[in-house]
Amino acid sequence: MEFFATASSGTERALQNELIELGFKSVRLNSGGTPFFGEIEDGWKACLQTRIAQRIQLVLKRFLAPSENDLYEGVKSIDWTPYLTTDHTLAVSAFCHSSYLTHTNYIAQKAKDAIVDQLREIHGSRPNVDRDEPDVRIFIFLGNNKATVYLDMCAKPLFQRGYRLEKGEAPLKETLAAAMLMYSGWDRNTVLWDPMCGSGTIAIEAGLWAKNISPGVFREQFGFERWANFDDNAAETMKRLRGECRRDATGNMPKIIASDSDPAVLEIARENAKRAGLKITFREARLEDIQADGAKRIIVTNPPFNERMGVDTEFYRKMGAAFTRLHGCRVGFITANPAALKSIFVKPVQMFPMKNGNLDCEFAVYDIP
Repeated sequence: MEFFATASSGTERALQNELIELGFKSVRLNSGGTPFFGEIEDGWKACLQTRIAQRIQLVLKRFLAPSENDLYEGVKSIDWTPYLTTDHTLAVSAFCHSSYLTHTNYIAQKAKDAIVDQLREIHGSRPNVDRDEPDVRIFIFLGNNKATVYLDMCAKPLFQRGYRLEKGEAPLKETLAAAMLMYSGWDRNTVLWDPMCGSGTIAIEAGLWAKNISPGVFREQFGFERWANFDDNAAETMKRLRGECRRDATGNMPKIIASDSDPAVLEIARENAKRAGLKITFREARLEDIQADGAKRIIVTNPPFNERMGVDTEFYRKMGAAFTRLHGCRVGFITANPAALKSIFVKPVQMFPMKNGNLDCEFAVYDIP
């Protein structure tokens, strides 16, 4: 079977490296994500194990769709009975470019009509649509009049781990934090420090990665566990896979430090780490408190970036001065503000363009001499 692991823009290379490290087969680099191949259980494993993918999708079919009738017939030619009964709910979404059909809502509507018409012909009735919490999510990609039909395996996006019930003012998605850690070159042995930790996402993701705790074990249910063909045997297999993930969580976590100047947000971070089952060192500290002590550390952080969060030129001056005091350390931070990059008087060793939500950002990595 073919799967597609979707990724936030700029994290595709990190996702490819992660899936290869996890042992998945035929992993390729692609815009917007990473295709890979395997048995259906490999898709289940990917949902459990990946830290960087936003979603895992099962590719059902590709076909030419230069007209609405071709789209309808192509979708209807797929056997939907393994996934849907009349008791299930569904939702269909679409994306298109450079095609005869240009309205995504119309494309989704035609695809939905094809699915429910097939099931009505078989069962005499049809499943209902539920746009908020459907049992089965279908995605149609239409590009250059070629359609690809995907089945979402996750339901909720994979960045919703389950341990972070409270967030700071500018939360970072868990999947993006995991990609930043991989891009930073952290070896999972060196001391890691986030000096502007907010709700603790970077530090927690670092701890999970170091201890080899699969992020999917926090999830009670994935989307594929609600499909019509997910029977008792499948449930037993999934129970075994969850157990294997828990038994494999045998990594050793180095010292991970998370500090912030706001005691209220530090308390949120402590509670999030507790839910994740991690012992992280939390400290109340300002940027001015960062001092060089000769210890080798990796710093990965998400500094504030706009005036609403109290950021001005003086803040970036202090940040740049603090980081350049960390002789012998590696510093990586994400920012949407060019002023942050100008505050470090060292040339970055690497720059990774990426998206943080709708913001165009850079993840800059520096080796401080």
